[in-house]
Amino acid sequence: MNIFKRVYVFYRDGFKNMEVGKTLWLIILIKLAIIFLILRVFFFRPELSRYDTDSEKAEHVIENLTKQP
Repeated sequence: MNIFKRVYVFYRDGFKNMEVGKTLWLIILIKLAIIFLILRVFFFRPELSRYDTDSEKAEHVIENLTKQP
């Protein structure tokens, strides 16, 4: 049997026989969805999308990096 097929069958059978593991994977997937969907919308706004050219984007980045707090 091919190594990739053996690995696939190993994990497929393992996930079929899980009881607690399925709940844990569901929790992990929900957390990832929260991180990548919800937090991205509110905290990681695409600041550079409002600039048209690369030089405007570069100037904005330089201004923010060299700004004194």
